[in-house]
Amino acid sequence: MPVEFITERLPELLLRTREHLLLTGVSTGVAVLVGIPLGIYISHRLWLRPFTFGLVGVVQTVPSLAMLAFLLALIGKIGVVPAIIALTLYALLPIIQNTVTGLEGVSPDILEAAEGMGMTPRQEMRLVKLPLARPVIMAGIKTAAVISVGIATLSAFIGAGGLGEFINRGLSLADTRLILLGAVPSAMLALYVSFAISSVEWGLNERRRKNLGALSGRPGLLLSLAPLAVLFLIGGAGTLWQAGPKGAVKIGSKNFTEQLILAEMLAQRIEATGLSVERRFNLGGTMVCHEALAKGEIDMYPEYTGTALTAILKSETRPTDPDEVYALVSREYLKRFDLRWLKPFGFNNTYAFAVTEEAAEKSGLRRVSDLRDHAPSMKAGFTSEFSERPDGYPGFRRAYGIEFGKVLDLDPSLMYDALKKGQVDIIIAFSTDSRIPGYRLSILEDDKSFFPPYHAAPVLRAGVLEEFPEVGAALAQLSGLIDDRTMQLLNFEADQKKREVAEVVREFLEGKGL
Repeated sequence: MPVEFITERLPELLLRTREHLLLTGVSTGVAVLVGIPLGIYISHRLWLRPFTFGLVGVVQTVPSLAMLAFLLALIGKIGVVPAIIALTLYALLPIIQNTVTGLEGVSPDILEAAEGMGMTPRQEMRLVKLPLARPVIMAGIKTAAVISVGIATLSAFIGAGGLGEFINRGLSLADTRLILLGAVPSAMLALYVSFAISSVEWGLNERRRKNLGALSGRPGLLLSLAPLAVLFLIGGAGTLWQAGPKGAVKIGSKNFTEQLILAEMLAQRIEATGLSVERRFNLGGTMVCHEALAKGEIDMYPEYTGTALTAILKSETRPTDPDEVYALVSREYLKRFDLRWLKPFGFNNTYAFAVTEEAAEKSGLRRVSDLRDHAPSMKAGFTSEFSERPDGYPGFRRAYGIEFGKVLDLDPSLMYDALKKGQVDIIIAFSTDSRIPGYRLSILEDDKSFFPPYHAAPVLRAGVLEEFPEVGAALAQLSGLIDDRTMQLLNFEADQKKREVAEVVREFLEGKGL
């Protein structure tokens, strides 16, 4: 990575590192406070072991993103709280397991000698069992902490911050530099946390052997722990709940380039009024953003009319007129969720099946219906949302009667590269994506008009316009400002030229006199 790139992002890198340490430290600390006493308790009760180990083992088998999504739905909040709960659950198993294993590994002869000396069970546990089991218990804590460092990178999908923010953005923008900016410090942090915990164990062993305060007399140990303590203190003070400025407008976005551009456009227009903005970008998919908005965790985000119609409202009615779709979603959102749609930005980012120009020419593919004879032998790459949504693959199969031989779920930023490199034969593209002309892809005509219009527009809590009257006027100037070609060019600046989204948006708004 260029030094200038790292230097520019150093303040945010420190912030995200503190957030990452906070998530890891709090979750591991809670897991220690719960796991060790629970391990001690069940070590004396054989009947509890299968149930406890089975329960925490099941938690370990649940994919991290699925756990975060489940807790998000259960708690109804994005951010730190569900992330810490998930990380704590994942950290429990190694701590409980190692506590039980360590206590059971104490020699019966030693326990018999302790009993012969007249020790009570409590004294035996405190003076004999726990000191002898400590190396195994500490190994469990170290494992739990390192696991937490890794899993914490996924917390960015629900707005909890941490180094996963860079990885998430890098995947959205296909920017390797951003991915490395999150992945490398995360790996170094895991090594450092492991070393720090080993240093604590070493110091405790020294102290026990010499029966004096050896811990405080070891400068090397203090040097290894001091940075960790300082970062935890700063992280705890500065990012405990990731609270933005008081009275800030909270803006969210999904996790792909176009959403980042539109959300940043909303943010810059609102900041131009003098209001503060808290950016909660790169959240998970449609449902994460919608639930966060409906429950007041964010104040607004950009959405698409077709997505709202099918994925949120689950409407059986599929109008093809853009104005009719907009009127329908506006009315139903206000009635069901007390959410308001502002006027659309002006472009229609519909789904579109894409193949390479060479494949289209070779197989004579012009329309989606032309896929009928080729689909059984084709490997398709779709976003996870498209694979499940009613306006996605399930509905497409019913409408066209076409099914592909194999379907892979891919991140939006990876689909295009996979198609370009021949790893898949067809993808579901976004019509305003800059990679369509950049990668020389051919779009197939939706000859059955399966996909509804997908006009992008800001969706916000109804109370926002009453609380911040200037927001309505500021965002009204974005209405009809962006056509399909302009959105494709903006995506090109961020995706292909690797320019900062904020810079691209600022340049565009200035060019429009805003």
